[in-house]
Amino acid sequence: MPAPRKGLLGATAERLRRRSPSCIILALRGNPSTRTIGPEVKMTDSRRRHVFVSHHHADDAEVTNLTDLLKARGHDIRNSSIRAKRANQDRLDRGLVRPEVIRRILRMKISWAGTVVVLVGKETHARPWVNWEIEEANRQGKRIVGIYERGGTENDKPSALDRYASAIVGWNSNSIIQAIDGTANPFERPDGSVREPVFAGTSTKC
Repeated sequence: MPAPRKGLLGATAERLRRRSPSCIILALRGNPSTRTIGPEVKMTDSRRRHVFVSHHHADDAEVTNLTDLLKARGHDIRNSSIRAKRANQDRLDRGLVRPEVIRRILRMKISWAGTVVVLVGKETHARPWVNWEIEEANRQGKRIVGIYERGGTENDKPSALDRYASAIVGWNSNSIIQAIDGTANPFERPDGSVREPVFAGTSTKC
């Protein structure tokens, strides 16, 4: 009898179990290997970032745009967030996957990341899972960075982001990398101008 097929979340959990955090640490301790990502841009392990991108599933294209933006500047962004295929997203939308299963998988994915990035688009503030992911990231002591999508507004921010963000920046590659790395903690408006944080961020980068 053939082995039973694993569902989307079961397969994801199995892949994550193989990605031991200790292996990630060991890979970064040695002399970084260099690999070419284009005709002139070289990338080393020291430019690799492990992130979890919290976002509304309708903004999947913006997740790709973000990683492409940073890759063009020589950064290797490894994203552990869920980007479900249409059929699986339909099952999630119809509540066919138990919330406790989703939470367990999300905890594993957030734990793997060094920084949790929140993409702020026009519907982000209305997505309960985005707020839950931010709160879980804070519970795990992760650095939390909000990034406004192009066209995003301050009214689009989820409530938990103002409470726990370490930085919130506009769509600018230098600001984004500094915020992810923690070399700067800017709080910006969507146009990149400076604003005061609503609350002091409490999360730290692991």
